Amino acid sequence: MDEDISKENVRRRLAEKMAGEITLSDKPGEALKKWRLNFDIAQTDLSGYLGVSPSVISDYESGRRKSPGTLIVSKIVEALLDIDESNGGQKIHAYEGMLSSEIASRAVYATYEYTYPMQLAKLATLIDADFVNKGSEKPLYGFTVVDSRKAIVELSSHEFQKLYGWSTERAMVFTKVSTGKSPMVAIRVTTLKPAAVVLHGISAKNVDPMAKKMAEVDRIPLLATTKDLDELVDVLKKYSQYHVME
Repeated sequence: MDEDISKENVRRRLAEKMAGEITLSDKPGEALKKWRLNFDIAQTDLSGYLGVSPSVISDYESGRRKSPGTLIVSKIVEALLDIDESNGGQKIHAYEGMLSSEIASRAVYATYEYTYPMQLAKLATLIDADFVNKGSEKPLYGFTVVDSRKAIVELSSHEFQKLYGWSTERAMVFTKVSTGKSPMVAIRVTTLKPAAVVLHGISAKNVDPMAKKMAEVDRIPLLATTKDLDELVDVLKKYSQYHVME
């Protein structure tokens, strides 16, 4: 009984978080799309559950349709959570730690959330990175820079998932990397997967073949860069300004 109550409480709090972010966002369609992608749910699956045409979801997300009101947002959020529960509730469970406490580890060097998504090619250009594995491209809604040695030594797999902030659709930048193998192993054994992984301080040609193989298995874009870390963080934080100008 207590376990059921706990699960229901997690779901309720997560629903409030999601609905609040979508409703209060300047771009509710983008916020809606971000959460749908976080839950790995296709537009067709969401529209089918709601009994509407896929074009309705597409129009909301693109801004072609008037922003959904609180009632519609609530229905969409509940649909996303229902679909995840029907698939085993892995995503809801993964967010449980984020709801209970915020990560306060020295492993995190910097973290940032985007209002507008960044494309993978833009990320590579901004940070002077080379691709090790192309993977499956997704829009990036933020980034987290992690001290890979501290993360691997200090964090449990449950705590590691808190590094994602409130969106897995982000670039995870691992610093102090020697081969890239250890960060990819850590990601391999966690439920949540980032939209892209950047290995900092190593060239693409020196990345361990096993790291590339794990990226291929999980279809995660893997990049490598030797750009100065402070410059890298600065240029990524300024991205939203670049987005407006372009």
